[in-house]
Amino acid sequence: MVSSSREREGSSTFPTNPSSSSSPITVSDHLDSYLQDSYIGSAAGSYSNEGLLAAETASPSNSDVEFGFSRPDFRQQSPISGTVQFYERHVFLCYKSPSVWPPRIEAAEFDRLPRLLSAAVLARKTDMVKETRLTICKGHDGTETSNGDVLIFPDMIRYRRLTHFDVDTFVEEVLVKNGEWLPGTPEKLQGSFVFVCSHGSRDRRCGVCGPPLVSRFKEEIVLHGLQDRVSVSPCSHIGGHKYAGNVIIFGSNINGEVTGHWYGYVTPDDVPTLLEWHIGKGEIIDTLWRGQMGLSEEEQKKFQELRRLANGETTIEGSSKEETQRQMDEMNTISCRSQDEFVSCCQGNDSACCHNPALPLKLNIVDTNEGTIKLTPEKKKGGKKLISIINGGKGVGVRKVCAKPTWFESWEHEDTYAALAVVCAAASIAVAYSCYKQLS
Repeated sequence: MVSSSREREGSSTFPTNPSSSSSPITVSDHLDSYLQDSYIGSAAGSYSNEGLLAAETASPSNSDVEFGFSRPDFRQQSPISGTVQFYERHVFLCYKSPSVWPPRIEAAEFDRLPRLLSAAVLARKTDMVKETRLTICKGHDGTETSNGDVLIFPDMIRYRRLTHFDVDTFVEEVLVKNGEWLPGTPEKLQGSFVFVCSHGSRDRRCGVCGPPLVSRFKEEIVLHGLQDRVSVSPCSHIGGHKYAGNVIIFGSNINGEVTGHWYGYVTPDDVPTLLEWHIGKGEIIDTLWRGQMGLSEEEQKKFQELRRLANGETTIEGSSKEETQRQMDEMNTISCRSQDEFVSCCQGNDSACCHNPALPLKLNIVDTNEGTIKLTPEKKKGGKKLISIINGGKGVGVRKVCAKPTWFESWEHEDTYAALAVVCAAASIAVAYSCYKQLS
C-alpha cells in the first residue's frame, strides 16, 4: 500500500539534463557473474554462514529457493518498520567490488583503506555530534565512483580519492569538526541515490537478492531515461540480513531536506514501484518500509502509524476502518456544536466548522525529518481522543482546534460597512422625500 505521506523528490517525469556541479554516481557494470566470482575472505577469517562455499556452486534456482526471494522466511514479518537503528549521517566509501569483499571488510588486514577508516570513525565516535554509519559501496577507477571516493548523506557531498594516509585528517576535519577536508574539495551531489546490500560473503541472502535488484534498477533507470537523475550501486552489510533485499534511497523531500529511507523484502518486481512512487512521486511504500535515517525505532513505528491513520488504513480502539471514520466524524461534529469544547477549524465532510486564528490553538506536533505531521488529540470526558487529520492530496495536513466564537466575535468589518450603507441610504431617501414635499 502506498502511503499518503509525501516525500517529494521530484516530479514523476524527471528532466534528462538537470543542472548540477556533480552528476549522480554512474551505475556499475552488470553483476551477472556475481555468484560465480570467488570471495576473498582469508584476510578477515572464516565466512559467517556455514556452507557458503558449497552454496556458490548451486544452481540459481536452488539459491533462490534457499536464500533468495523464494526462501521460506521471505516476507514472514509484517510490518517491518522500526528495524533501522538510529543514526544521523551515512558515509559511503567507494572501494572495489562486492565479489571481492571479505565478510568483515572493515576489519580486513589487506584492505587497508576501509580498515583504517572504520577504525578512525569508531575511535572518534564519541567526539562526533552526529551518529555516523560507515558502509562500503562499489568503486571502480575511471568512473564516477573511483576507489577512495567518499559520499556523505544527508550532506549530499562527495570527496575524491581518499587514501589511507589521509584517513585521520579526513575524520577529524569532516566528521568530527563538520568542516571541509583540505586539499580535497567537496562536490555537491544531485539527484537520488539508491544503495542495494549485495554483501554475499557476509550473508548469502544479500548475495543472492542484491545483484538482481541492482540489475533491475539499472534497466528501469535506462528505460525511463533517468541516468542523470537516479543512480544505483551495490553496498556492503547494512544490517537486517533477514529482510534481504535491502535497499536505501537518499533524496530530497518537499522541504529540500535530504532523507534516507530503508526498504526491506524488495524484489525485482518492486523496483518500478519504488522508482515511480517513492522517487517519482514522493510516496512511501509502507509494506516494504523499514525506517528512516534520523528517526529512532519507536519514532519509525509511530511515523508509519500516523501515515496509515491519515490514509484510513488503521483504526481507533480496534474498530473497523468505517467505524473509525464514523467516530472521527462524530467527534468533530459534536465538538463543533459544543460551546465548551474545542473544535476543528477546517472544512471536512461537506461541513464547515468555525475558524478564528486569533483564538489560542491546542496542537500536539510530531516533528520528523519527513516533514511535520500535526495531530490534535484532545481528550474528551468519555476518554476518546479528538483526532483531526486531513489529506489534501499533497500530504498529511492538520486541522486547527479553536473555541467556537460568539455572535459578536463573528461580526465582520464588512458587515458594519453594509449596515452603515443601508442607514445612509435610508436617510438620503428620507431627506429627498422631505424636500419633494416642500417644493410641492
